[in-house]
Amino acid sequence: MDITSLQNPKIKHIVKLREDKRQRQKDNLILVEGFDELTLALSCGLIPQTLLTAPELASKPLAFDSAENLTVTRNVFEKISYRENPDGWLGIFSTPKISLEQIKLSEPALVIVAESIEKPGNLGAILRTADAAKVDAVLVCDPRVDIWNPNVIRASRGAVFAMPVVEIKSHEAEAWLRSRKMRILAATPSADEIYSNVNMKESIAIAVGTEDNGLTDFWMKTADVKVQIPMLGKINSLNVSIATALMVYEALRQRSVNA
Repeated sequence: MDITSLQNPKIKHIVKLREDKRQRQKDNLILVEGFDELTLALSCGLIPQTLLTAPELASKPLAFDSAENLTVTRNVFEKISYRENPDGWLGIFSTPKISLEQIKLSEPALVIVAESIEKPGNLGAILRTADAAKVDAVLVCDPRVDIWNPNVIRASRGAVFAMPVVEIKSHEAEAWLRSRKMRILAATPSADEIYSNVNMKESIAIAVGTEDNGLTDFWMKTADVKVQIPMLGKINSLNVSIATALMVYEALRQRSVNA
């Protein structure tokens, strides 16, 4: 067993990486925990700097190149884990670098603009939807949560590695979308137009905001059309990840009908 002490410097460093965005940015490192998430990261071309395994917890074999492979005790792994029931696999990776120039748009294109999403679970769920629907890119504008937060990676089930996900300022995102001749749809409960009545067969960007305050004035004024999802009960909005999924799959439905 390579590491048995909870006071090991590497273990303390991993805990800092897990908990502190500034530490991740300073070291240019991210954590990926879980057999499935690691497998997806590897299939997307990422190579870990370090792989830590707890033999007592790891029931599945995983073979790949890594600069450093370490075994740790169950107690040590539970200290560095950010899961309730860890499966004994955790990798340390260099932070992926993705730019707008790397995005390849399909025809018609479909992009998600996620503004100021504050909960890791919501952003992760949006990324899972984006991957499932083969969205071209997710532009995370003015984020309140780090896209490389371990809980975002976990909630996305590794989908954050499967497509272009770019952190960007709202005005830069809007300029890029306009340069690609994309219409912008803003989701808001105050809209008059029902989302399913809007033409989504052309290249579009679907903009969604926080559950509490929705999109900022920037996107509300920038949008070509504002759309709402009908709310028939007493609450006035859906979870942002669910709202995003409904609109993304409506775009796919419209496009398949006319294929």
